[in-house]
Amino acid sequence: MIFTQTPLAGAFIITPDLIEDERGFFARTFCRREFEANGLNPNLVQCNISFNKQKGTLRGMHYQVAPHAEVKLVRCTAGAIYDVIIDLRAESPTFRQWISVELTAENHHQLYVPEGFAHGYETLTDNTEVAYQVSEFYSPESERGIRWDDPAFVVSWPLPVAAVSSKDATHPNWEAKP
Repeated sequence: MIFTQTPLAGAFIITPDLIEDERGFFARTFCRREFEANGLNPNLVQCNISFNKQKGTLRGMHYQVAPHAEVKLVRCTAGAIYDVIIDLRAESPTFRQWISVELTAENHHQLYVPEGFAHGYETLTDNTEVAYQVSEFYSPESERGIRWDDPAFVVSWPLPVAAVSSKDATHPNWEAKP
């Protein structure tokens, strides 16, 4: 696997090293030893998928706070997404900054999202599936969210939003505390 540091402290794009032949390819998408060697949290306890029927579907911006703050390892397994993370760690040199990464079934990239980051995405194609692994079990009392269109961050989404849940549409705007 190839670990590429993003401009946000602690966030990485992880690209599998494809071993190809006439049948197709084989690749590892996770290895505890390689994660540890790169200083990443390798303790993944839950795997989730989300299927999105319509291009322009937006999910986010989600995070969990301590004691259930979580790392996410996100991959698009069908279709394509515009994946966005925002650094909400007050002590971080990249506090309140965001980046986007295009994750597609074809490029096989994964996004490693550290604890303390809000995460969300917009689908770029119909029938998009996203798989992600997390380092903590879901905890409703630790769940938080901020609005996908919060003026404190001015995220540039690539498409008009075609679908968003009522829960995501009514998250509060950011206040300077996670």
